[in-house]
Amino acid sequence: MEVNGEEIFFFFAVIKKKIGKNLLNTSIKNTVKSWKEKTRYNMKNTITIITGAASGIGRELAKQAAALGSYVMATDLNESGLAETKAMILAENNQVETHILDVSKPDAVVNFARLVLPKLQNKKLHLINNAGVALASGNFAETSLNDFEWLLNINLWGVIRMTKEFLPYMLGQNAGHIVNISSVFGLAGVAEQSAYCTAKFGVRGFTETLRMELMDTNVKTTVVHPGGISTDIAKNAKLGGKITPQEKEEGTEAFAKNTPTSAQEAARQILGAIIKQKPRLVIGNDGRMLDWITRLLPVGYTKIIKKQMEKMFGR
Repeated sequence: MEVNGEEIFFFFAVIKKKIGKNLLNTSIKNTVKSWKEKTRYNMKNTITIITGAASGIGRELAKQAAALGSYVMATDLNESGLAETKAMILAENNQVETHILDVSKPDAVVNFARLVLPKLQNKKLHLINNAGVALASGNFAETSLNDFEWLLNINLWGVIRMTKEFLPYMLGQNAGHIVNISSVFGLAGVAEQSAYCTAKFGVRGFTETLRMELMDTNVKTTVVHPGGISTDIAKNAKLGGKITPQEKEEGTEAFAKNTPTSAQEAARQILGAIIKQKPRLVIGNDGRMLDWITRLLPVGYTKIIKKQMEKMFGR
């Protein structure tokens, strides 16, 4: 019997529409109180380092981790955005310090680690590698290697460099948690996202390798695959290749219409994954749908997603 991939896609779409939202809302309402109590207890006396904390998911992670009792070290290259994040946290009488950090620069990461490692004082460390950028450059043939490398240096090498600097501390404590933000584009290869998919598949593979290597320790890992999250990542994407400013603006508008999950909710789920020690987290009904399609149709998903992308973006 031949499996019709498009029928499977729309089956999941119906499930999402009919029951997905209600089930999700009910689950959140029933568990949020006990989750907060459990998380508050477990996040006390910990330190959480978060990259990309000037906006979006990173800002929400910093705010929520601080509210739950962790001492937050928030980093970003965006000085003004980082200052806003700090002000928000301090306004709630929670603990935070900020550091300007470019994770694409090896020396900057090494110097940051040398500065903050003495401050950890044997406390349990959560490292959340969240910093990431997007690139609007068209297909691979039109994308310059300089732009490709620029994205990999942040989205993939930034994750690797930060982990390399702080993993020894965690191993010395035999405790800690590394959270690496991949994407649904780390589950499926998507046209005109060659650099981004390469980076996010790399983050996934790197994190899953760490998971196996660290199985006999108390250092945990989580790889996160967010679906559409309401942030400015598309708006702030670097323009490259043959993409015009107008095409980028149209793509940004289309992206904004297909981001059903807030940054606040994404951060809540990520912190919950730390507490529950979940090795893998897919965020959003759209993310879970894509996850299942790529599992059921590891080759056939390409045509299905291509059709959906053409509908969403008009090309």
